[in-house]
Amino acid sequence: MDKPLITQAMINAYDEYTHLTLDRRRFMEKLTGLAGSAAAAAAIAPMLAANSAKAEMVAGDDARIKGEDITYPGAGGEMKGYLVQPAKASGKLPAVIVIHENRGLNPHIRDVARRMALEGFIALAPDFLSPAGGTPENEDKAREMIGALDAAATAQNGVATVAYLEGSDVTNGNVGAIGFCWGGGLVNRLAVNAPDLKAGVAYYGAQPPAEDVPKIKAALLLHYAGLDERINAGIDAYRKALTDNGKDFEIFVYDGVNHAFNNDTSSARYDKAAADLAWGRTVAFLKTKLG
Repeated sequence: MDKPLITQAMINAYDEYTHLTLDRRRFMEKLTGLAGSAAAAAAIAPMLAANSAKAEMVAGDDARIKGEDITYPGAGGEMKGYLVQPAKASGKLPAVIVIHENRGLNPHIRDVARRMALEGFIALAPDFLSPAGGTPENEDKAREMIGALDAAATAQNGVATVAYLEGSDVTNGNVGAIGFCWGGGLVNRLAVNAPDLKAGVAYYGAQPPAEDVPKIKAALLLHYAGLDERINAGIDAYRKALTDNGKDFEIFVYDGVNHAFNNDTSSARYDKAAADLAWGRTVAFLKTKLG
């Protein structure tokens, strides 16, 4: 059987479903209209979604790393997270917070944390749904729970995560953050709220209000997908505010790729060339800024 044709309109509909106003039923109705039949829509939907079975690029038991689930103090209660470090580290290492998408702390983000550890960092992937009981297996439920989080309290849990890593015996005290989608937006808000954050990397993340930009102390690396009109609408204002306030930042827009181009578990949106280029830039940036 030939692979179904996935159009940009289908990808846009999925983005509307996962980030905006469509519920599951209306998304499938729209996808059916775009695909031509319910059977075609049923075949295409899993290709648009993330497949956790494809999440591992670095196995959890890889001998080069040590990973464990931990708890640590949040701003208003206990936070859960996945902490990974190189197995044979010599001396204290810089730390990177790995912030999940609106699906919560899932296998893909755990894998990204392991990849970051292999680059020589202490990586902590917090579960920002900890105040609500933690990330559920059902992604629709996770998105619903993410949408119900208090934004200010969530940002303060991010600030507490910076403080936890800054004071850890195994880090050199320099803390950065990398986030994707919802997590990219949280990196931007964390930069506003955490003066001790040294570096932030936001993948296709919502921008903070321009009036908050003067508070930013961290160096920023901002990755955007060329086809991501929803998020890209805020780039110009953010660039101007960062420039006007003399901030240390770089912006890269990857032409012809979609929101979530880094997520290799989503076959329809993943773009290996853009993902590899952005990852190389990310690692080099973090090593430069965190030591």
